[in-house]
Amino acid sequence: MKFYDCATAPSPRRVRIFIAEKELDIPTVQVDLRAGEHLKDEFRAINPHATVPVLELDDGTTLLDSNSISIYLEEAFPEPNLMGRDATEKAVIAGWNRFAEWEGLAAAAECLRNSAKGMKGRAITGPVSYEQIPDLAERGRQRAHHFINELNARLTDSAFLAGDRFTVADITAVVAVDFMKWIKVEAPEDAYGLKRWCSDVCLRPGVVN
Repeated sequence: MKFYDCATAPSPRRVRIFIAEKELDIPTVQVDLRAGEHLKDEFRAINPHATVPVLELDDGTTLLDSNSISIYLEEAFPEPNLMGRDATEKAVIAGWNRFAEWEGLAAAAECLRNSAKGMKGRAITGPVSYEQIPDLAERGRQRAHHFINELNARLTDSAFLAGDRFTVADITAVVAVDFMKWIKVEAPEDAYGLKRWCSDVCLRPGVVN
């Protein structure tokens, strides 16, 4: 296998943490997004979507996003379990993972990509260039604050996002929380559930940047 990564990007970080939790050693290739390596023909031959992460399997199959890579690694290396052991647990974890992805990561990306000067003309990832929409940046910031509040409410009553153990949902959520620092959205002082969870999760070796 070969893992195409970018050390500064949130999406491949989700896979790096997943790999670390599984204690796997997968050869890694760094793709320099700032230099536009992902838009060059050489990389687009690997991933026509021009995004990272990518996991290239030994048979040449390429998996082109964090979720598909996680599903493959969970099946290929089932322990420790990160995505659920039965139908109910799998569904609960998938639901909270989607919440962290769409209400957390997507909100932060909406704000950042529509406001950062360095992303002018690149408001959406991929091979097609789209112009920034300032109103979307403000909406993304509002969504990010709402996510932080919802996450804190959940973690006030639950040890981890999807239940009583660390799962892929926590991986997505912690990456989202850290990503939100790029748009200056952080947990308020009285977000005790979120702060307790952050302290616990950030002790895990794979979560440390």
